[in-house]
Amino acid sequence: GLSSFYTGKVAHQKEIAQGVGTLRHATKFEGQDYEALRKQCLEAGTLFEDDKFPAWGRSLGYAKFGPNSPKSRGVVWKRPTELCAKPTFIQGGATRTDICQGALGDCWLLAAIAALTLEPKILARVVPPGQSFDEGYAGIFHFQFWQFGEWVDVVVDDRLPTRNGQLLFVHSATRSEFWSALLEKAYAKVNGCYETLSGGHTIEACEDFTGGIAEMNDLESVPENFFKYVQRALKRDSLMGCSINAMSRAQSESVMATRLVTGHAYSVTGAEVVQVDGKDVELIRIRNPWGKIEWNGAWSDRSKEWSTISDEDRAKLKHASEDGEFWMSYSDFKQYFSRLDICNLTPDELDTDEKCHWNNDQCHGVWKEGSTAGGCCNYPTYYTNPQFKVCLTEEDDDPLEALTGGCTLVVGLMQKDARRARMQSATQRYAPICFTVYEYHDQTNVHLSREELQRLRRVEMSAFINTREVVERFSLPRGEYLIVPCTFMPRNGSFVLRIFTEKEAPTSGMDDDIDANVGEDDDVEGGMDPRFKQVFEQIAGNDSEVSVYELIRFLNQIVSEKQDVKTDGFSVETGRHIVSLLDQDGSAKLGLTEFHILWTKIQKYMEVFMNHDSDRTGTMSSHELREALTEAGFKVNNTVFEVLVDHYADVRCGIDFDGFVDCLVRLEMLFKMFKTLDTDGSGKIEMNIQQWLCLSLV
Repeated sequence: GLSSFYTGKVAHQKEIAQGVGTLRHATKFEGQDYEALRKQCLEAGTLFEDDKFPAWGRSLGYAKFGPNSPKSRGVVWKRPTELCAKPTFIQGGATRTDICQGALGDCWLLAAIAALTLEPKILARVVPPGQSFDEGYAGIFHFQFWQFGEWVDVVVDDRLPTRNGQLLFVHSATRSEFWSALLEKAYAKVNGCYETLSGGHTIEACEDFTGGIAEMNDLESVPENFFKYVQRALKRDSLMGCSINAMSRAQSESVMATRLVTGHAYSVTGAEVVQVDGKDVELIRIRNPWGKIEWNGAWSDRSKEWSTISDEDRAKLKHASEDGEFWMSYSDFKQYFSRLDICNLTPDELDTDEKCHWNNDQCHGVWKEGSTAGGCCNYPTYYTNPQFKVCLTEEDDDPLEALTGGCTLVVGLMQKDARRARMQSATQRYAPICFTVYEYHDQTNVHLSREELQRLRRVEMSAFINTREVVERFSLPRGEYLIVPCTFMPRNGSFVLRIFTEKEAPTSGMDDDIDANVGEDDDVEGGMDPRFKQVFEQIAGNDSEVSVYELIRFLNQIVSEKQDVKTDGFSVETGRHIVSLLDQDGSAKLGLTEFHILWTKIQKYMEVFMNHDSDRTGTMSSHELREALTEAGFKVNNTVFEVLVDHYADVRCGIDFDGFVDCLVRLEMLFKMFKTLDTDGSGKIEMNIQQWLCLSLV
């Protein structure tokens, strides 16, 4: 339910505040502790069996590889010890030839793994060292991935899907080596199952291996000095992938006459300049994750061009035959390949290398229908989308990074968990997402209203793309900027917004403060209309107090007479909330003064409700609720507002009058409770379990 969801959310936020989710202290995925589980297995003399990702059909897939599908028939899960006499985890160091594609369409992932082998420091983060099939083997392994802003440690057992005694998916050219197959399994676990890995961009996996940010480059429109940019990126340990667009699905992964494969993910592993007849020739080295099928044009393995360069250059380029890796000229590369993706790395805790000069910040957010999912700027609710402020305080040192000599700003908007969502719906796809950058000159961090946002000047805007992440690089003058991420149509989703800059650029979410104008209710009985006393006596009866049931009967009678207000009737629960708020003597009923205070409130609530029922439907939309709360004296931030909408709005995001009254009454009651217990005005309270339960049950 909602309570467990928000309890978990609060607990996770507390963990993040304590440093959990960093490279030094990765989050334990599914709560599984590698060392503790391994110790248990060793003490019990058993091999680990992962109940969170069991060796059965649903771990394979949901459609093409789903249970009882043709592709899953005959699959047997086996441990490496059952597949060969002497299995090894990594044999002779992890190399690019350790990665060969199987029956799954995840060449994009394999290209990223191949790029990973070129960077020992990065590889050691993703594949923690010290794992083997030798002493201490317990059938358990673990890997670390960056997932939407935090590092997670993922445990797997070593039961791998096979058919006819051969690994079904990723395998090493050395059949006794299993690190790449187990890495693929861990990544499949994070994403829900193996089949969710079918189809993707190399850069997505590169980000998940590094926590870096990816830039996609159309090779038809790159600048003239782009080769130098590629060289520079390689020197900074950036990971790179390239591909050739397929004109149709039928052409995907088809081999051209040049032996290049369309619709297939390659990794870029080198960029060098050699001398031919006194002239510089720019060369690119590319790796096919299949481990075979190579380019057969100029600078291919056996081409005549190799005889035109010096022995020194030949030694520098280290080319070998038919290993899936090949060289080609940069001009041919641009002619045949369509795009090149570059993953820029972060200067995190474990890498202080100065060549990673990026500063980075990240903010998490949600789009929630009815509250913070405003849609694109064509929607009147656009302003309700989350808003973030970034301060560009210093210009770049290096003018090559910013053509205008200003501040480089790389913005990445990434939506979360869409791969995993495919398991619930095979038609699930990424939502079209976009972000807009505005000039902003205010010192506050308060969420802007519709009118305030409309007054800002838009300086940059990404395209709407239905992909996991939209990344754009800008060069902007020093100053403050507002970034608004959105989906094309209002829809639920969660995201992480990442900001990469050359200099420090503080980034923060724009949100309302939590506050309320809830002073003591003054009511003078002597100034009360005598007719009101008569009405009260009729409602209260002989005991001169209004019970919960008498109260809801009266309220329902009042609202039933109003044609312009819709309600499905005040509930007993709402009646109890009202009585709890106003009952001063502990009788669980309302006396005359208390009832008069309530009547004054109800009239005020009715006026506010009518003011914000803009379409005169008798209900208030959840987006209108935020402004109505402000008029009623309450300020809440996005997180609290989402909870209110979840609790009070119907499936069409409408709120009727009785729900509105209950919302205001409960807010006032909670604010008053907190204020009473916050004796020192610190904004924090402490209570024991009895106090917590009694207050929560009111």
